[in-house]
Amino acid sequence: MTSNGQRSLAERLTGIDEIECVTPDLNGIPRGKVMTAEGFLEGRRLQMARGVLLQCIMGGYPPTRFYGSDDGDLALVPDPQQIHRLPWSDTPRALAICDADDLSGEGCRLSTRAQLKAVIARYAAHGLKPVVATELEFFVFAPSSDPTQPFQPPVGLDGRREDGASAFSVSSNNGLRPFFNEVYRCMAALGLPRDTFMHEMGVSQFEINLLHGDPLLLADQTFLFKHLLKEVALKHGLTVVCMAKPLAKTPGSSMHIHQSLVDIDSGRNVFSDADGQATDTFYHFIGGLQACMADFTALFAPNVNSYQRLCHPYASPNNACWSEDNRAAGLRIPASGPAARRVENRLPGADTNPYLALAASLAAGLYGIEQRLTPAPAIQGEFEVPENLSLPCTLHAALERLKRSALARELFGKEFIEGYIASKTLELTSFFDEITPWERRVLAAQA
Repeated sequence: MTSNGQRSLAERLTGIDEIECVTPDLNGIPRGKVMTAEGFLEGRRLQMARGVLLQCIMGGYPPTRFYGSDDGDLALVPDPQQIHRLPWSDTPRALAICDADDLSGEGCRLSTRAQLKAVIARYAAHGLKPVVATELEFFVFAPSSDPTQPFQPPVGLDGRREDGASAFSVSSNNGLRPFFNEVYRCMAALGLPRDTFMHEMGVSQFEINLLHGDPLLLADQTFLFKHLLKEVALKHGLTVVCMAKPLAKTPGSSMHIHQSLVDIDSGRNVFSDADGQATDTFYHFIGGLQACMADFTALFAPNVNSYQRLCHPYASPNNACWSEDNRAAGLRIPASGPAARRVENRLPGADTNPYLALAASLAAGLYGIEQRLTPAPAIQGEFEVPENLSLPCTLHAALERLKRSALARELFGKEFIEGYIASKTLELTSFFDEITPWERRVLAAQA
């Protein structure tokens, strides 16, 4: 070890035998390889098949033409800022979030982390830096080995299962305090600062707000937090579910994105002027989101189940309307002072890939700034969604819209968009290969 940074890393990894070297795939799932600590510290190059980035949620792959007919390798390059000892592991172990780079040294266009870095770089060319925060909702359930049965909340301290009356409660009756205590401990060990935490509206549903900051950092933190939740839940005999809509007749889980922009030199929020009023840049950012959200719906709502959440519109709005502090709008402007003026994108669900959702939302806003787009008038109170601001309401419709989008190919590249569509089409086909209990129950007796 020749540098202070290398010595520091070696000290941090003392006693560690293995490093999980992972990168987010198309769905935001950690994919990679486990490397010896010795090889990691020596800087040995770790390679992985390029097609892994397009792996379907079921485990299959689209045809090789979507990721290179020879299915060649890419390099997993650790981010020095994202190397962590795993606080939940019973044996000393570490994890490194990696960039997925083509062997030429450039970020692989199939990598959602590379896509987000490219969007941030485009902002920097304008002298701007995005600031974001994510709000992640999730459910905590009792374990079940039968996927044909509905999820159930854990048995509480009173011997009963929660029935949905605990929204915004701070009671310990659900018996989950030991689980959340370990979640908090692990967050602190990983350097994940939390802002607020609460019991959400659903049965055994919770929400955590991560502190605002750099988009790549927040994507990494959200990625790590989802991984942490599932690992800690397993230790406590629980199941954490980040589906968009795991329970019928119950609110779904979102991943709202709060976005503002600051001037790189001054750090000033460019959504507000010196008098505290909204700027043209603020309105152009909203105009870009409105222009792009229909084309990008499949990037924000990536699964069949995503649209189960969106079909019940209260607080899960499937529209590109904007409003001051109205939760029925897809784009909400939270009540705040001028320095904190921001745009909340309420479309993404908890099942979204945080890197891709942030990249798509920020790319849309930048498109509006570059094209000086004017948004539709703000809406307030109860409203009907104008046809031009409605969004696709099924995965099939969203993928068809994405197929026709020249703008998506311009902003994310033909290779990425066509690979994304190919992978998601396989997932949709797999879903349609099954007959649901509803169909058997309701339709089988019909003539």
